[in-house]
Amino acid sequence: MVVMRVGARFLALILSLFAGHVMAQELQWRHAIGIIEPPKYAPGFAHFNYVNVDAPKAGELKLSADGTFDSFNPVVGKGQLAQGVQVLLSSPPGASLVTETLLKSSLDEDGVSYGLLAEALAYPDDFSFVKFRLRPEAKWADGQPVTPEDVVFSFDKFKELNPASYNYYSHVVKAEKTGEREVTFTFDQKGNKELPSIVGQLDIVPKHWWEAKGPDGKPRDISKTTLEPIMGSGPYRIASFSPGASVRYELRDDYWGKNLNVNIGYNNFRTITYTYYTDLNVAFESFRSGATDFWPENSAMRWTRSYDFPAVTDGKVKREQLPNDYRKVGLMMGFFLNTRREQFKDVNVRKALNYAFDFEELNRTVFFGLYKRIDSYFYGSEFASKGLPEGKELEVLNSIKQDVPPEVFTTEYHNPVNGDPEKQRNNLRMAISLFNKAGYELRGNQMVSKATGKPFTFEILLDGPTIERVALPYANNLRKIGVQVNVRTVDSAQFTSRLRDYNYDAIYYYAAQSSNPGNEQRDYWGSSVADKPGSRNFAGIKDKGIDALIQQIIFAKDRATLIPTVRALDRVLLAGAYVVPSYSRGEVWLAYWNRLTHPKDLPTYSTGFPDIWWSKAATH
Repeated sequence: MVVMRVGARFLALILSLFAGHVMAQELQWRHAIGIIEPPKYAPGFAHFNYVNVDAPKAGELKLSADGTFDSFNPVVGKGQLAQGVQVLLSSPPGASLVTETLLKSSLDEDGVSYGLLAEALAYPDDFSFVKFRLRPEAKWADGQPVTPEDVVFSFDKFKELNPASYNYYSHVVKAEKTGEREVTFTFDQKGNKELPSIVGQLDIVPKHWWEAKGPDGKPRDISKTTLEPIMGSGPYRIASFSPGASVRYELRDDYWGKNLNVNIGYNNFRTITYTYYTDLNVAFESFRSGATDFWPENSAMRWTRSYDFPAVTDGKVKREQLPNDYRKVGLMMGFFLNTRREQFKDVNVRKALNYAFDFEELNRTVFFGLYKRIDSYFYGSEFASKGLPEGKELEVLNSIKQDVPPEVFTTEYHNPVNGDPEKQRNNLRMAISLFNKAGYELRGNQMVSKATGKPFTFEILLDGPTIERVALPYANNLRKIGVQVNVRTVDSAQFTSRLRDYNYDAIYYYAAQSSNPGNEQRDYWGSSVADKPGSRNFAGIKDKGIDALIQQIIFAKDRATLIPTVRALDRVLLAGAYVVPSYSRGEVWLAYWNRLTHPKDLPTYSTGFPDIWWSKAATH
């Protein structure tokens, strides 16, 4: 009996080893991954088509930044991270100059990434795990190699210390070293084809540096903010800074990856300096004076009226209006209503608030008619819902019919149209009617609860004075129906802190989509993250139908399935009235001094700034 048991165990061991060998044989090491479409650049490609391979590595780029900063630590979800070390899940998100990721996105492909720190990746057909093989030449700035231990350390610390990362990587069970230069991420579900790509977006930090002592002789603490310049593997290092005021990055001559195909034509400025301003008007004046080089314009009034200074007329400052095609990946912007707060739990209240927003008057008097009203959570993209649901989209909605509002099937979404006194009066009457349905009534000049007599009031939180010109007229309109609104503007540090903790009634903010909606939808709208600090579910949405649609989106097998499923989600979100939508425009407005230049043909999905731009003066 004992002999038979030993034999059975031995046989099982042999079979498991054989099965592992077969699995290893079946895994294909790849140089790139596409979530929907296959990569267009073959193994060993020379460089991306959209770069200038002869761009000089010279010149200084001077930029402005909003607010202040108090940390260079991108891992911990605390403090105000400096521009230049922001990562994907920072608030706001960014691309670090100092740290690097396992994969690098192509700017002229939809959802395709190529190896950066990793030379190759491999995953099974069921996407239950992914392996990355690190480049042997990948080095930290101190010359030490980037190791699997660094990758595991980075994953563990981001997930432990950063709520946004914890949510984003919730389906990643573990990261472990599985070879000399190999690390494996294991997932808790099969069939989620986006997971290999999203772990490839993880910024890798040096374990040995963070576990060593700092210049003060004390052990570094990765769980705290720090103004000690961090070390990375990326093309730039922090050369100097003034706390909260400015930070200067310098291109590293010894950067290990400067000749990689994915980096040719990138990282062309010798130095990049960010100067911080708490007042946007002062920041713009610094651009006008030549103290900064580049200005992405977001004000119709400024774009129309403020570019008559001599440098523009002399041709020293260039203005470009770029078609917005590359941004057609979906956008919702407006007043997000925090449904964690009692006054916003009734959908009738949320719908009523939209009737008081007079976009047409704002567009006429403030925006010179240059904007259009947002009418989709995926505005400007192929994922935006139109008309009534039909075909595959209708099938998707019918599959969860019991969990979605009936109006989704019968009523096309339209924002209220204002713009003249009669329309505004009618819309305000509709708003009052909806408040009545929600248990409120007008008593004198106040909207109050029928049951308690408590007035309906709320606060709109802003991160700067720019949107006051939108929020204040909106608040005035709401006062016409007895709703008292306080518009409060705070600095960027306080706004970020309150955003992370959902400490607001309503905020003016945005949800920018990807070209391949997937796992991030849970972070935007999912019940599972609604009460977890640091998620992007700013409205606090908890809805069974929305959760079910997100799940279908994540596991969509192809684009033909993905598009109608996202459109179905859009309809249910619109029916929930979680945001009072604001506006957008059909172009990107850029202004820059002519000492900068860029490739003639910019990539499909980005302006490429500053990654593939260069100093024009350096070419002469």
